[in-house]
Amino acid sequence: MQPNVNTSAAGLQRNVASANVRDGTTALELFPHAIDVTTLAQDGWSPLRQNIAQRTPMIVTDLAATWPAVADWTVERLSERYGHKTVRVYDASFGDPGASYMGSIATMSFADFLRETLGEGRDLRMFLYNIGRQIPELLEDVAFPDVGLRFSRRFVYTFFGCQGATTPLHYDIDMGYVLHTAIHGRRRVRLFSPEQSAALYQHPFTVRSYASLDNPDLNTHPALADAAGYEVVLEPGQTLFMPAGYWHEFHYLDAGFGLSMRAPSPRLRDRTQGLVNLLALSPIDRAGNKIAPNRWFDWKRRRAEARAHAHSYTIKSHRLQ
Repeated sequence: MQPNVNTSAAGLQRNVASANVRDGTTALELFPHAIDVTTLAQDGWSPLRQNIAQRTPMIVTDLAATWPAVADWTVERLSERYGHKTVRVYDASFGDPGASYMGSIATMSFADFLRETLGEGRDLRMFLYNIGRQIPELLEDVAFPDVGLRFSRRFVYTFFGCQGATTPLHYDIDMGYVLHTAIHGRRRVRLFSPEQSAALYQHPFTVRSYASLDNPDLNTHPALADAAGYEVVLEPGQTLFMPAGYWHEFHYLDAGFGLSMRAPSPRLRDRTQGLVNLLALSPIDRAGNKIAPNRWFDWKRRRAEARAHAHSYTIKSHRLQ
């Protein structure tokens, strides 16, 4: 049984998904939480500001309602105006140990990328394409909200995916706050709080998890039984607020693309961790992969399993007290 994806309004507010568990036990509920949903036209800005202060995810149904981007950023128009630009592309091997780890596989024109990915269904990715630097005039088609965060006009990223593509479970390396708007196409988003990193089997020196959320294997990843997250369907024009350090997995229900505005976390702890991730942990991870990719990956996997086991033991001990 595939995870339950409810695209109704009620399902958007609460989508409890069960997944097959390969040890023969009953279905595991990984996504019991209801995400907060607000509509600015009805509720004003206070609910979003409150969730930002409380570091709690939220969907805003109409933050982008007046953006020209939602109507004007069609594949045809983007190809016509900017198709000549060269872009780096990635595929599903992005996280695999070896030569392509954390690296692009090719370059191509933006027009070819849009045609092959959104038109022909080729599973290519374009991560973190910074329109703030590459196509700054597109910033005139969006509006930066005043919600108490300092959103950067220099780092506004777009993400593209074909139908069925999945961006694996991770959190953002810079530990920033994000407003992600679906410009075209629906996507299923799964979210977990930073406190669940051990239960999600985070690989050390990375911001990645390799545990399957679709078919959790409790023989290999028993600590997943302690994880509890959100699962929502983000519709075109809707915006998702993600606080710093939140784990997320994006699955494209339709071919499409979205835009992320980023702001530094108000907390010094998050900003410091982001710098450590970028300047120390990630370079060490890349060096380990370059020197001995398979051995390095296996060591990270074993460390993730040991940490998850210790986490589960602590939880069980507290329950017995």
